[in-house]
Formats: sequence, C-alpha cells, structure tokens
Amino acid sequence: MKRRDMLIGAGGAVLLAGAGAAGWRSVVGSMSSYDDYATRLRELIRVDSDIADVIRYATLAANSHNTQPWRFRVEQGVVDILPDLSRATPAVDPDDHHLFVSLGCAAENLLIAATASGRPGELEADAGDGRIRYSFIAATARSNPLLAAIPTRQSTRAVYDGRSPPAADIETLRQAAETPGVRVVLLTDRARMNKVRDLVVAGNDAQMADAAFMAELKQWLRFSPNGAMASGDGLFSAASGNPVLPEFLGGPAFDLFFTAASENDKYARQIDSSAGIAIFVAEREDKAHWIAVGRACQRFALAATALGLKHAFVNQPVEVAHLRPELAALIGEGGSRPDIVMRFGYGPTLAFSPRRPVGSVLA
Repeated sequence: MKRRDMLIGAGGAVLLAGAGAAGWRSVVGSMSSYDDYATRLRELIRVDSDIADVIRYATLAANSHNTQPWRFRVEQGVVDILPDLSRATPAVDPDDHHLFVSLGCAAENLLIAATASGRPGELEADAGDGRIRYSFIAATARSNPLLAAIPTRQSTRAVYDGRSPPAADIETLRQAAETPGVRVVLLTDRARMNKVRDLVVAGNDAQMADAAFMAELKQWLRFSPNGAMASGDGLFSAASGNPVLPEFLGGPAFDLFFTAASENDKYARQIDSSAGIAIFVAEREDKAHWIAVGRACQRFALAATALGLKHAFVNQPVEVAHLRPELAALIGEGGSRPDIVMRFGYGPTLAFSPRRPVGSVLA
C-alpha cells in the first residue's frame, strides 16, 4: 500500500519565471484551491447522509499508488465492492495482492460509515473473484470511535520526530488490528526496526533498477494541483512534502532527481525517525485473506490517526519477492508471506491525496 515520494528540486520553476505569477497559477494551479477541493472530499458524514456519502467515505481508504482500484454497485440493501482491474499495477503488484488489500481498506471504511448513517450490516468477501458484498438493513445509526478518523487519515511520507507512544496506545493499535485470519507484529525495538530498514533499502534498490517498475510508477505521479484535481488519483507531490511543478516539467525533473541513492537515504531517515513498524501477515495467500489484511491495516491506520499518530507504508520487502522470507524470519513468521509493512510515529500533517468523485466509481 505504498505511496512513492519524489525528490525533486525547485529548479524547474525558473523555466516559467518569465510567465509571472499569473502564468504559473494557470499552468500549475494553487494549493489553496487544492486544499478547498480536498476539504470538500472530506466533509463530515451525517446521520442522515445518503449512500453516496457512505461510498465517498469508503474511497478515502488507503490504497496502493492511489490507483483507487475499486467500483461500487448499489442495489436495495446491498453495496458490492468490485475490483477495477483496469487500475492494476502489474509491475509492482503482479498477483494483484495490493489491489485486493486496497479493497479491504475501502470495505472497512464502508462498514464504519454505513453503520454511522443507519445502515448496519455485514461484509462478506468472495474468495474466488474478490468481490466484497456489504448487506445492510435500515436501523438506528450507531457511531464508531474510528469514524472521525476516516476523513483525516493520510499516509504521511515524511520524517517523524522519534517520540515513542505510551504503552497503552501501542496496545490500542494492536487491538484495533485484530482480525480473524490476520496476525499483526508490532516492532518497537530499534534492532529489528533497523533490519527492516535495511530490507526496505534493499527492496528500493531492486525496484529502482527495474525499468518496468519505474515506468509504471511514473504513470501515477501527479506534479501539480491542477493535475491532481483533474485526475483525482495518483501520487501528488505535495502529499509527500515536495514542491509542485507543471506536469510537463514534472517528468523530466523526476528523471533527473529521483535516484536510488537519494531514495535510500530518505527511507532510512524516515524509518529511523519512526516510533515503530507494524507488519501484517495473513494465514493464507488468497483474495479473501488479502481483503482481511486490508481491513486490519485500515483499522490500525484509523486508530493511529485517532491517537494523533501518523503512518506510512514501506512495502518494498513484501513487493520484492526474494526479500519476503528474510522479513518473515525476522518477525518469527517463517514460512508465511508478509503482506503489509507500515511505519508509525508522531509527524507533520501534509497535503491530502486526491480522490475521484463518487459518480466515477459507481458500477
């Protein structure tokens, strides 16, 4: 569930200096306009909200590359969450593992939001095609302590401040992630965290040497507020704390400044500044269990947000297949496939990532 960052300089801005501030804004857009857009996407759900608002909350879930690989089909008393394979990322996710984890994240948001709007029900995942069905009834609205965290949760790809959460908060995170068929291992000891860091760096090296991975990543990068709002998806540079650029300059800047050395240094600093690492492991390798992993890591992320903690995915050791056994052995899960790696700690709030409007995700 990784959101790649970019290390790009502001030098490209010089190329548009002659156009003036007005010319720059017309090409790039303004962050104030983008912030207004992001705020509208994250308006608080109400008890009397319609099903479109419930789906809007579902789309705020974590997802790989911010591809938002889902479609929602609404019928009487039923919402189906369907995989959108047109948004698959075969280079980084050849077996669609992350895609189905992303569907699980959306399903957990859907359940929480639907219950809070008077539509309590049950989720059921189809192990065959990976469809998720939410069957609900009309009943009294029942809130969830994680509801308020849905619109404010974000994957914060930044350096944290290194502070350790209280032991009670760590236990809250552990309990939030409890899901049948899924185990979560929380690392807070620096020795094992350093070993995970080394695996992240090794995985990053392997991925950045893969031309197919790099080409696919580049397709999902959004460099400007205008570009991010127009697509409603992808990895927006400001959401990683990086400068915005016109889309036509972003690609060349990416090619010039995005290097393995700079990325390795960035990931090492980010993990060194984190309070802990959560690693999620499913009992079986199938779509239903990957969806369960998504539900577990979404609840973990929402609980972290409610506690004032930030989180970000560092999934290189699970995306690069030959590194998985070493990660599994490190956490005492030899023979299993680790599914998700997430760091957490106290850090800054960055720009939110874009989302598509509800109408565009309805089947």
